[in-house]
Amino acid sequence: MESSLMVTGQWALGTGSGSTQTLSGIFQPEVNLSFNHGWHLTTSLRLRSEARNGMQPGDIERGAYSPYSRPALLHESTELELRELFLQGQLGEILFTLGKQQVVWGKADGLKVLDIVDPQSFREFILEDFDDSRIPLWTLNIERQIGNWDLQLLWIPDPTFHAIPKRGATFAFTSPELVPTAPPGVTVKLNDPRRPNRPLKDSDAGLRVATFWRGWDITFNYLYQYANLPVLRQNVALVEGKPEVIVTPGYERTHVLGTTFSTALGDWVLRGEVGYFSRTFFIGKDPTRHHGVVKSPHLNYVLGLDWNGPADILISGQLIQSWMLKHAQRGTGNRLDSTLTLLMRRLFLYDTLTAEVLVIANFNHGDGIVRPKLRYQWLDHLDIWLGADVFFGDREGVFGQFGNNGRVLLGFESAF
Repeated sequence: MESSLMVTGQWALGTGSGSTQTLSGIFQPEVNLSFNHGWHLTTSLRLRSEARNGMQPGDIERGAYSPYSRPALLHESTELELRELFLQGQLGEILFTLGKQQVVWGKADGLKVLDIVDPQSFREFILEDFDDSRIPLWTLNIERQIGNWDLQLLWIPDPTFHAIPKRGATFAFTSPELVPTAPPGVTVKLNDPRRPNRPLKDSDAGLRVATFWRGWDITFNYLYQYANLPVLRQNVALVEGKPEVIVTPGYERTHVLGTTFSTALGDWVLRGEVGYFSRTFFIGKDPTRHHGVVKSPHLNYVLGLDWNGPADILISGQLIQSWMLKHAQRGTGNRLDSTLTLLMRRLFLYDTLTAEVLVIANFNHGDGIVRPKLRYQWLDHLDIWLGADVFFGDREGVFGQFGNNGRVLLGFESAF
């Protein structure tokens, strides 16, 4: 048996308000048990406590979780979550991983294209590390190598979706591209989501095949899933003679076809991801037409170029574009949405100090975020970090909506 404990603490000061935005502590124990014939069981829990209103467990739409994946609410400020519980081993040439686990497809920086198998908690928008914000699902994961191909088959009988902050939470969505916007004087009523509740019939399923061909790492991906973002259908009604918009979230199926590719060219790495969604539901301009939503096929892709230079320098740039292939004129967003990212990182002091900055800039709204960070390995089992998250641009943009949420952070991570 092997066991470990990760303890993390974070304090963030809002630069606009001058007050504490978040003050949190996380305890994450993990136990690994080994059995005969190479089988092992992994168990991981996460106890999270948050002192500040707007960032607490109750400030997230907990109805997005299935009953058997929902974290236990111990107190308004504290939750306990089973992060991992899976049995892994090999039978013949087939590797089985059965239980609650994370499955990662795609490796784009800052934003996701194909990393959509598991949903995400948006408690801190996209500011948490993906490993922390990703919501593990109960999954049967089967892998096998056939010739030069690696095959992965997924069956996911766990209808859990993106966990979205409630209205009034610190990182509640307000951009008209993400949530309906009512005219002045019109109230909005949000109903409970209509969610799939048949674990077998409503299961997701996926297939990935990967190979190495003439210097290229290539994967082909297929996923049949309920899209993780809810469809926000609207109805306009008169209540006591006054108009009211009634929003009813629901979830819809989509087919996802994708591919990833990468190759090394000396100190350079060229990489990319493409994802085609058979149907995605966008917010419509007119709430009285088609219940205020627009259905369209959707194409996402990212092209990245990384340079690993001397003195432990990494510079990585990405172009991320999203195409709404039909009826774009009826939606609140653009037909083509374009974002650039730039990551610069360097190691110092015999790799104990990491300095980096990530910039994400959206062309359509001229908004984005700048994220500088210093991380120092103070002791063998203790890291401390200092960072900042600075939002800028149009308040109707996906990033600019959080223009008042800029912050500086101080944190630590200790392993036992």
